[in-house]
Amino acid sequence: MDTGNLLLSDGGGNMIWQSFDHPTDVFLPKMAFIINGTVKEKQALFRSWKSPVDPSGGKFTVGIDTRNPPQVFLWDDDRPYWRNGPWNGNLFVGVESVLSITTDKIGEVYFVFTLANQSAQLLQFIHFVVNYNGSLVQRLWDKSSGKWETVWYSQQSECDFYGKCGPFGSCKATNSPICSCLRGFVPKNSTEWNKGNWTGGCVRKTLLQCDTVGVKADGVLKMENVKVPDNAQWVSVASEDECSSQCTGDCSCVAFGYYPSIGCMTWNGSLIDIEEYSDNRGLDLSIRLASSDLGASTQQQKHHSSLSWRSGRWIVIAVVLVLVSITVVLFRIKWLRRKYGTRIKQQAKIMLKGDKTDIQIGDLPMFELEKLVTATNDFHESNKLGRGGFGTVYKGKLEDGEEVAVKRLSKLSGQGLEEFMTEVLVISKLQHRNLVRLLGCCVEGEEKLLVYEYMPNKSLDALLFDRLYQELLGWKTRFNIIQGISRGLLYLHRDSRLKIIHRDLKASNILLDDKLNPKISDFGMAKIFGGSEDQADTNRVVGTYGYMSPEYAMEGRFSEKSDIYSFGVLLLEIVSGRRNNSFRNQESLSLLGHAWKLWNEDDILSLIDPFVLESGFQAEILRCIQVALLCVQELPEDRPNISMVISMIDSDISVLPHPTQPGFIQRRYTQNQSENGTSSVNRVSLSYLIGR
Repeated sequence: MDTGNLLLSDGGGNMIWQSFDHPTDVFLPKMAFIINGTVKEKQALFRSWKSPVDPSGGKFTVGIDTRNPPQVFLWDDDRPYWRNGPWNGNLFVGVESVLSITTDKIGEVYFVFTLANQSAQLLQFIHFVVNYNGSLVQRLWDKSSGKWETVWYSQQSECDFYGKCGPFGSCKATNSPICSCLRGFVPKNSTEWNKGNWTGGCVRKTLLQCDTVGVKADGVLKMENVKVPDNAQWVSVASEDECSSQCTGDCSCVAFGYYPSIGCMTWNGSLIDIEEYSDNRGLDLSIRLASSDLGASTQQQKHHSSLSWRSGRWIVIAVVLVLVSITVVLFRIKWLRRKYGTRIKQQAKIMLKGDKTDIQIGDLPMFELEKLVTATNDFHESNKLGRGGFGTVYKGKLEDGEEVAVKRLSKLSGQGLEEFMTEVLVISKLQHRNLVRLLGCCVEGEEKLLVYEYMPNKSLDALLFDRLYQELLGWKTRFNIIQGISRGLLYLHRDSRLKIIHRDLKASNILLDDKLNPKISDFGMAKIFGGSEDQADTNRVVGTYGYMSPEYAMEGRFSEKSDIYSFGVLLLEIVSGRRNNSFRNQESLSLLGHAWKLWNEDDILSLIDPFVLESGFQAEILRCIQVALLCVQELPEDRPNISMVISMIDSDISVLPHPTQPGFIQRRYTQNQSENGTSSVNRVSLSYLIGR
């Protein structure tokens, strides 16, 4: 049929089977799902593919939760992953008018696909698909380009992930940080909350007094324009006043809202998945508070903008005290830096000697080995995510359902102990959206493990160098990855407390989250600079061939310009879609030599990956190539620092200098290079690179 429905009929024209009754990952116009309205539970409608090339059922499903009021959910297995607002009789609140429900038959709900403010002609060129990575996408056919273009998707910000800020927390994408506790509530765990782990949520400052005799009655605070929380209950009342009375008269009711198109909704227990909208698409939510919290908030709002001269005087005094405190702290830090390295080594020895220890490194928790063995199914091969120079990484699922990545240090590695402690102590202190987050570690007997946040899209090289997945990385996505990596490097080099040189920046150490945002990982070879240091020497050269700068590989001298060189190589790989060392049987030694040859021949367009060679982005891509060539120049003093790199990529610097010759472009051979093109120094116990 023109609708996309495949019908099988008998000779008399009677339909005996249709594909619309057996949906996969796509939701087409005219497709209607009949839902049993009497069954008050979630009912899945269509399911994602397992991977971009495997159409078997994946773990993400889209469906309707028919508990009052109906809502569309995206589930990750059995856990809510995303939801829209409640059904108001016309559309789903908080989502542009893309989905519709009708109830033509008693006990049956029809879930159909309609568009508000759009012509019927447009409807035939649009559809929904639930992607293998957990995103519900609305796509429109663009006749001019002959491609499907994404016009809407479910997770447009971090706040769209279900329960991002935990119970009694509120999320607003334009705020920094995005999560805050509701008025009258405080973080349940202040330490975790300040780290950016908001899943624990918030608790009341003051318990509700309810009907306690002699105590001032509880009050109500209204939040405007929000996505109201999950688990609402419909109450049959005729007016907003009756809805308010219904809630305030029930000691278990914590919030309510009345909406003409929906009626009265009340909430008992925790308020989960609240989002504050910047545009006008939400509803109002009235939250019950103890009178003391309500009075304090009201008074604060009333007098917030009218500071007296006395308040101003105290502010000046406070500022002076803060400046004095900062000065004292800076002197203290300078003194501590002299002892920093010795203290790290002593702490490492204490940790690594015992069979089992409960020692914590700062605020970093220690996991029990038994729990990590259970989480990874005894480090089963099916949970293996990859293998690096120091060991294997496994996917695990903790008791609370949280997915993690567990890096198990190889017992046979002659390296590792120093690198293990370096990674623990360095990354546990780093907090940035483009750096992978270390959740904890485990040291028991000979086992040494690191527990990271789980990245569902694995590493950049897994997608970038695989033709089956390259089409997922359009230029906008690649440019976002480039910007994310550069922002992470800026934090390491300039914005963190101490300057950190990564020393092993490469595609396999860039992990991708569910929205393909990059996170720099693997800090086992990182070096910390303190004070006015900006470079250092080492007798032990570690890293990966092809990404190491000439001065580091040949002389053991490294600085932030060493990371800049690695970033330049990585930038060329992202633009070209080819590995740096994939040119062994060609005229050029490496991707750098190939790019330099094309640059001098004025044929640099042929370097660009055909998947992203679009006329609309050519100028931006060519700018990135020139920035990459500036980053890989042979002399470190010729390379830009990371601040300049970001300005050049973002076009804040309009005219770029002409690059000079990169290092390592003449043909050399190495006998121990592996067949798959990867040759990392950290695969052996000790390695020294000596210039010929």
